[in-house]
Amino acid sequence: MKRALLLFLFLLFPAFAHAQSVSDLQSQIDAHNSQIASLETDILAYQKQLDALGTTKNTLQSAINSLSLSQKQLAAQIKVTQNKIAAANLQIQELTLSIGNKESLIASDEAAIGKALEGLAERDATPLVATLLSTRSLGEAWQAADAAVELNRALDAHISELEAARAALADNRDKVSAAKAELVSLAADLALQKKSVDANKAAQTVLLAQTKNQEANYQKLLADKVSAEKVFEQELADLEGQLNLIVHPGLLPKVGSGVLSWPFSLAFMQNCAARHSLFKNFFCITQYFGNTPFTTANPQIYNSMGHDGLDIGAAIGTPVRAALTGSVLGTGNTDLAHDSRGRQCYSFGKWVMVEHGNGLSTLYAHLSEIDVAAGQSVATGEVLGLSGMTGYATGPHLHFGVYATEGTEILNLSKWRSSTGQSSGSPCTDGGAIMPVATKDAYLNPLSYL
Repeated sequence: MKRALLLFLFLLFPAFAHAQSVSDLQSQIDAHNSQIASLETDILAYQKQLDALGTTKNTLQSAINSLSLSQKQLAAQIKVTQNKIAAANLQIQELTLSIGNKESLIASDEAAIGKALEGLAERDATPLVATLLSTRSLGEAWQAADAAVELNRALDAHISELEAARAALADNRDKVSAAKAELVSLAADLALQKKSVDANKAAQTVLLAQTKNQEANYQKLLADKVSAEKVFEQELADLEGQLNLIVHPGLLPKVGSGVLSWPFSLAFMQNCAARHSLFKNFFCITQYFGNTPFTTANPQIYNSMGHDGLDIGAAIGTPVRAALTGSVLGTGNTDLAHDSRGRQCYSFGKWVMVEHGNGLSTLYAHLSEIDVAAGQSVATGEVLGLSGMTGYATGPHLHFGVYATEGTEILNLSKWRSSTGQSSGSPCTDGGAIMPVATKDAYLNPLSYL
């Protein structure tokens, strides 16, 4: 009896220890999930404050407050990701323990099945007549037959348990693989979020350096941007009119085909949908394509030509993603162009253009960081850079443009102006800004293809 009890405790203890370990791990996972929920509440609160700031007058203080709030929001997002990584690691440990338990169960079942098969082999090796003659009575013979039946039942039960354990083991291994894949994705998110913090701080440093923390300097900076953009838009219109490029509409994808994806993550777009009351749309669009109310109210800037893309409100440092597989046609930074008087070119700022194999090219402008190079192949959803407010931008957003590839060229404006025999012009042409230029009919409405 004592020996049987010890055997029972020996068999029970590993299962008890496993359950205790799994319970401890699950408690730690629950603690991380609780922290995640609390941090996500903070993130929503920061977003509400940012949205409220976006409706106020554009002042230096509001710009600084917006950057500071964005930094706090990013810090909370980093903590959320770190907690998710910790929870995923704990889940992998939990699944690994479970896998070890299943493997022990499989080994035990295989041993039991082996012994049962040995018994069946011994029984089958003895003729039925010999078995009956070896028994002392008919009752004993029946008992032997019943034992054989029970052995078969036990064998069937062990085989069923073995099949269930193997199925559970395969499922757990799949879950471990999925958890490891999630870890890789979370690590990439964490790296992007840390880069976003750096981009945000850099933007704040530049803003304070430009304005010397004076409101009057900030307002002058905004006025200078508007003035410079006005001169450049007129010059650009003249240059575009001289492009000898022909667009064949029949070679473009069908309008409404939805061949392009939005240039942000699914999570970002879901957040936009939740904030539709602020933007009056579900996509964080702050300005549409064409003759919008803003372009009509500011013809001195847009030369009555309308807006040539979509402006999508996005905090500085938001990852910008390729709308479709393609090849990077070019990148640039128009902020680097200055004329002889030191005036800056206010245009696209940091930009990336991707050529797709279907007659379309897409432009991503006002970036704070560029993460790809000309000639590089990119897949749909791949990060091209981080959003910002470089170039002609009075607030953080992405300018997303769609072009007919055959009507578009990337040009050095200074060299092109010289080749046309024109005299000096805006800081963009005098400073040799490099940027995409297209014929009028090459500018396409992004909503036609999203």
